[in-house]
Amino acid sequence: MTEHYAAVFDAIRARRSMRRYTDRPVDRATIDAILDAATYAPSAHNRQPWRFAVVTSPEAKARLASAMGERLRADRLADGDSPDVIEADVSRSRARIMAAPVVVLACLTMSDMDQYPDARRGGAERIMAIQCVAAAIQNFLLAAHALGLGASWMCAPLFSPDEARAALDLPADWEPQALITLGYPAETAKPRVIQSLTSRVVYL
Repeated sequence: MTEHYAAVFDAIRARRSMRRYTDRPVDRATIDAILDAATYAPSAHNRQPWRFAVVTSPEAKARLASAMGERLRADRLADGDSPDVIEADVSRSRARIMAAPVVVLACLTMSDMDQYPDARRGGAERIMAIQCVAAAIQNFLLAAHALGLGASWMCAPLFSPDEARAALDLPADWEPQALITLGYPAETAKPRVIQSLTSRVVYL
């Protein structure tokens, strides 16, 4: 294995989700470099259906955290959960968003994807778009790691897409898929338990 490929494999194995960051700001050029790497992900029909909203101001982060928190609170109350447990969950979510120097809302749009008259093919096209955005997020995480930053992929916007979009005044066709917190890590990566290939792979 060449040195170049070894570095790629090392980055893949070393990347971890980081949830605590220092207060060191992340400059625009670094954010742009990470987003640029994200856009080199594989893309169905090369339509590149990903969209990214970069949130750095405390005001915008607060709007986003509040809107998503209200949705979380309403859903958990409807489930019959304890108010104390709910408020702890809402507070924890808000703290993660507010403490991150950068928050990126990853969205998809179907505006450039193929349109079909039947639900079967239309559903497959939508899944392709979702997969494209997920691939772009993985590129984002690896690029952040390569530049010495930490990041964490949060799926919370899937439960509050309308609230997240409205809080940031995004276009109607931007469908929130994930929230990525980004910053210089203030914690040490924890070991990961990776299941054996034999439990996850079949050769035919």
